[in-house]
Amino acid sequence: MDAFELDAALMDHLVSTLERYNHKGDFVANIRQEDFILAAVETLEGNLFSPPIERYSHAILNPPYKKINSNSTHRLALRRVGIETVNLYSAFIALAVAQAAPGGQIVAIIPRSFCNGPYYRPFREFILERAAVHHMHLFESRSKAFKDDKVLQENIIIRLERDGQQGPVTVTTSTDDTFADLVTHKHPFDRIVFPDDSERFIHVPTSPEKNAIELSEAIRCTLADLGIKISTGPVVDFRLKEHLRDMPEEGTVPLLYPGHFSSTSTTWPIEGMKKPNAIKHNADTEKWLYPNGFYCVVRRFSSKEEKRRIVASVVDPSAFGDAPVLGFENHLNLFHENKRGLPEALARGLAVFLNTTAVDENFRRFNGHTQVNATDLKLMKYPSRETLIELGEWAIQQGTFTQEQIDAKLGTLTE
Repeated sequence: MDAFELDAALMDHLVSTLERYNHKGDFVANIRQEDFILAAVETLEGNLFSPPIERYSHAILNPPYKKINSNSTHRLALRRVGIETVNLYSAFIALAVAQAAPGGQIVAIIPRSFCNGPYYRPFREFILERAAVHHMHLFESRSKAFKDDKVLQENIIIRLERDGQQGPVTVTTSTDDTFADLVTHKHPFDRIVFPDDSERFIHVPTSPEKNAIELSEAIRCTLADLGIKISTGPVVDFRLKEHLRDMPEEGTVPLLYPGHFSSTSTTWPIEGMKKPNAIKHNADTEKWLYPNGFYCVVRRFSSKEEKRRIVASVVDPSAFGDAPVLGFENHLNLFHENKRGLPEALARGLAVFLNTTAVDENFRRFNGHTQVNATDLKLMKYPSRETLIELGEWAIQQGTFTQEQIDAKLGTLTE
């Protein structure tokens, strides 16, 4: 058995723990105080001067969580063996899979962030091509299981089998690390990774029942089908700091943050807000601004403890007077038509749909961290353009509505 540990402060503890079992039966502990990533890469490359790592029958990992810079030693080393990833934890998993013998079992406790998002797609492809997913355990509480670690996202325990035959996947859940309320379900693999999903998102359903999005034949359109695009708000405030103003003045246009939106209205400007309300409209800012009009926006950050993960709002141009253009700050995702506004009914229908309970439940199955990425929203399925417009016209007539009303209305439109 090889045990890798770089932290000198932990070496005495590791040695004393493994010594209890060392040379009992066929167990022999080999403690390697070196960088696992660099050692594994050298072995995979066949470096004659590096101590070889045998193909493992079992690997148990609690890897470090830290981003890897694109030009770092680790990133460059990983690329040499065909691994492209952005975090130490995913690098450890990929290398463990690469070093496992056929049938080898890999068990790891890791953040759930690899399940979605474009940055982890090469990693998802790497492990899904080489291993079968047999079991995932989800901790429902971020704070209870990892209360000492200031965890910002959900963590899972995953079991993979190198070159294994992919079958149904067991998904278990518990509130915390006592596992006192363990719940177990099995799901066909096509509910974990959808066959038509080029991004290879990994879903973690917590119930055997299909939700309304999965069941409805009327919710099958992509944003491309609808003629709608989505972008992250282009105004990164610290990069355009010299052009920002606390309140509107001559030569400025509205700058919109999540704080300007509620579920029912747009409020701008807001006096005393910690963020600026306006941005100068000039040659330096022009390319970051959108024409005034109706848009649907979704804030980029939310946590699983919040009532809703996706919070959608409508940008109403009447809130901004005669402003010719608008600035959308980077903490917003923006639905638009080729960088122009949407028809009002379409914008309002899109916001109503995104705020339904069915969309929230579906989103939670593949997103376990605090970001709502534009890619996540782009890959979701939507009702047809006509259905969204009908939903928007209903919303305009209603004026105000409850969660129960919008959930019921979606049901009537998608039956």
